[in-house]
Amino acid sequence: MALARIRQEDPPVLEEWYRRHLTACRYDISSSGVHPYTFAETRELCGLRVEDLDEVVMDDSVSEGGAGIRRAIADRYCAGDADRVLVTHGSSEAIALTLDALLRPGDRVVVQESIYHSLGYFPRRTGCRVVPLPADRVRDGEIAPDALTGLVTADTAAVIVNFPHNPSGRTLSPRGLDALLARVEAVGAVLVWDGATAEIAHRWQPLPDPATRYERTVTYGTFSKTFGLPGLRVGWAITSPELLRATFPLRDRTTLFLSPLVELVAEHAMRHADRLIERRAAEARRNLVHLTEWAARHRELVDWTAPEGGVCCLLGIRELATARDGTAVEEFCRDLLAEHKTLLVPGSAFDAPQAVRLGFGGPEADFRAGLEHLSRFLRTRAARTGIQGV
Repeated sequence: MALARIRQEDPPVLEEWYRRHLTACRYDISSSGVHPYTFAETRELCGLRVEDLDEVVMDDSVSEGGAGIRRAIADRYCAGDADRVLVTHGSSEAIALTLDALLRPGDRVVVQESIYHSLGYFPRRTGCRVVPLPADRVRDGEIAPDALTGLVTADTAAVIVNFPHNPSGRTLSPRGLDALLARVEAVGAVLVWDGATAEIAHRWQPLPDPATRYERTVTYGTFSKTFGLPGLRVGWAITSPELLRATFPLRDRTTLFLSPLVELVAEHAMRHADRLIERRAAEARRNLVHLTEWAARHRELVDWTAPEGGVCCLLGIRELATARDGTAVEEFCRDLLAEHKTLLVPGSAFDAPQAVRLGFGGPEADFRAGLEHLSRFLRTRAARTGIQGV
């Protein structure tokens, strides 16, 4: 093989960080999802019998996903219209397939800042004119009106957003969603909506899938975040049948379809979604109460805005307030891991070099222990640098 011909491209900071450091941690307080269920727990909560598994024929599935899982997703999220559902290998594949089919070089695309890496990568790789929606223009459940009108212009092809936002936890109120939908509809843009953690809300009620209200919408969902089933590797897109079919040429040349065994488990999980989600959501809410108290006690050392949805937040580290690249925050996280076996994600993964991503969806005992280790680490560093700490 002529190695010189291989295209050199850096992997996403987030995935590379986990690839290098996940196995070394004892306390993972970095995740943007709830902690995973065992298969035994999944079977019990979802009424999945061994006989159901034994009846699966290990045959091919179909490109759009099997009928059972598509109906289950449609019944929960898009008024039963299974013709609009594409089932994929995680939402990451849904993002790749739909944006590949949707976007063209030169398209003007508004992309929310600090968004999941795939959502920004494909517009840039396609050669779109990417216009950022600044993070600070999303406040109190709304995108600032002048930002909406100034950024979502008549020549905008698509608006790509993620609510609740990973990593900040900011989200839209019902009024904020109304305003966004009104603006994208007024200019005829496609709304691309990543709702990976939409089922867990803290300030307002969970938002409905925007695809039920605006036809020119692509929404993404996954079992990885609020369902507690990341290892299932099943996600979906809800979109028009035309865009769904337009993904087939690429999918037919790559992953083809999911396993019928995986689809069966996913179908049962979707039919019992409330049981799976509520158990983990209740735990995350208890963790959030503890985190809120913890942040108040450490206000001299950290800075944060309470998340409005999801199970993660951006935690500002005051000693890194002047950082301009990822060097300092990545060293901070590596030192924490080495000294306390506690894992955070550096904000450099989200263009936020003064902060870390902290997840509060894990088991309560482990989460509290991880925060205690972070406390010790922060106090030790404060003593070394002369920062006034707790």
